[in-house]
Amino acid sequence: MTSDDDDRHRRLVAAANPRRANSADAAQLARLFTAAFLNDPVFDWIARRGPRRAAGLERFFFWLLQMRAIPYGEVWMSADGGVATAWLPPDVPASPGGFWEQMRLVPMFWRLCGIPRLTRGSAMSEAMDRNHPHERHYYLSFIGVAPRLQGLGLGSALLDATLARIDETGVPAYLENSNPKNTRLYERYGFVRRKNISPPGAPPLIAMWRGARPRALVFQGSSSLSQ
Repeated sequence: MTSDDDDRHRRLVAAANPRRANSADAAQLARLFTAAFLNDPVFDWIARRGPRRAAGLERFFFWLLQMRAIPYGEVWMSADGGVATAWLPPDVPASPGGFWEQMRLVPMFWRLCGIPRLTRGSAMSEAMDRNHPHERHYYLSFIGVAPRLQGLGLGSALLDATLARIDETGVPAYLENSNPKNTRLYERYGFVRRKNISPPGAPPLIAMWRGARPRALVFQGSSSLSQ
């Protein structure tokens, strides 16, 4: 086995046996998601152009992780920090509610979108809220792999591990696919395309649903996710 093969094997094992992220990981994971989504088609449409884009994205992801996702205990990462996924469990609102809560976030979204694209960000957010399923489910907010490590199968390994945990609960899963390159991956794990929910003029954002797996068919061995 070459050193490259050994490194890939080590990283795959780490992705397949992730640990639960905590607040101390938020800054590192915000940088990971920023790098992974810097050129994502939907973020490319809503985020400001120029050198301040990365800073706006990093602030957004830090808020999402620290204030929204990590407190609910379903953000998982490999030990080496090369891949991570942010889920929201059932009964947790997909977006913050209330007028004042949303007003507090205006400065953050201004930094992310800039004034010219603020209406785009608002339109995308409204479309996502309007089309979000009402049935109880796990919501995959984001899954990100460090750009230098993409193509090694790390995203698949982490998705496999986290979906195995979800299957043990007998609850469906939902995501919005912002990049056509990922469609086959999600379909391989049982997600089915519902429809494009993007507002007019935006790149496709495909709602995908994965039905609950019958508990009797779920493997009953020990979980590969660390506490």
